[in-house]
Amino acid sequence: MKFTLTDEQAGFARSIDDLLSRADTVAANRAWAAGDHEPGLKLWSRLADLGVTSLATEASPVEVCIAFEAIGRHAAPGPWIESAAYLPLALPGVDLTESRATVAMPYAVDADIADSVYAVVDGQLHSAQATDSSPGIDPSRRLFAVSAGDRVDHGDLDAAFDLAALATAAELLGAGERVLADSVAYVKQRTQFGRAIGSYQAIKHQLANVRIALDFARPLVFGAALEVTPRSVSAAKLQAADAANLAARVGLQVHGAIGYTEEHDLSRWLLRTRALQSAWGTTAYHRERLLADLLAAR
Repeated sequence: MKFTLTDEQAGFARSIDDLLSRADTVAANRAWAAGDHEPGLKLWSRLADLGVTSLATEASPVEVCIAFEAIGRHAAPGPWIESAAYLPLALPGVDLTESRATVAMPYAVDADIADSVYAVVDGQLHSAQATDSSPGIDPSRRLFAVSAGDRVDHGDLDAAFDLAALATAAELLGAGERVLADSVAYVKQRTQFGRAIGSYQAIKHQLANVRIALDFARPLVFGAALEVTPRSVSAAKLQAADAANLAARVGLQVHGAIGYTEEHDLSRWLLRTRALQSAWGTTAYHRERLLADLLAAR
């Protein structure tokens, strides 16, 4: 199995990372959480122009993972997983590249800015209308209850779910990488007792454990992108969630109390990681699905 990106894929990864690095994604994330969608929608348009909204149908899952890892690394706001991973496969005859859409699983993320809202009811896709909003773990992912309407013709919802779960795993991987990078930078400049705290062996060991966890998660995520199956996707989601969670815990520990504060950028990724851990299948769900698949193969 080949995990090295092609020159074209590597170029796409650089392009999307450069775009997001130049944009003030943290400010867009904060504004989105406060109800000001304008900066985030401008960022959405720029990513759509780069082709992110058409990757699910016109590219491979590898390109989808490249894009969502970058989205996770920069904490870009918006219902990206729903609009650019799940619904393009769930609605194969509908062009969603120029619009935003979301789907209730069971809550609809960012339904207030979606052009269309859907819900899955008893294994069927329905049009839906957002009703009440609910506070979520991550304020930049606003959750809405929905009222389901008419059934709509749809494609393979299982395949759509697997691509969405895989995109979630890639976003978690990106979030974990960002927290690790920021934590390493922080411990090099934060001093205590006259020494940078990164010079202490205990800090080095903690950060090395995160590096190892992310390095174990990456081949599972991109391996699943090369061969999308329920088993590979669940394994990728589990490992990426565990690695990102470890990165968040260690990142918070090395930053100290300042990491708890809303004003510090670290909080953007801590909240996003916590929310994505249970999005598109909880840990228990993916463990049960992985176990069932392994037992069935005996």
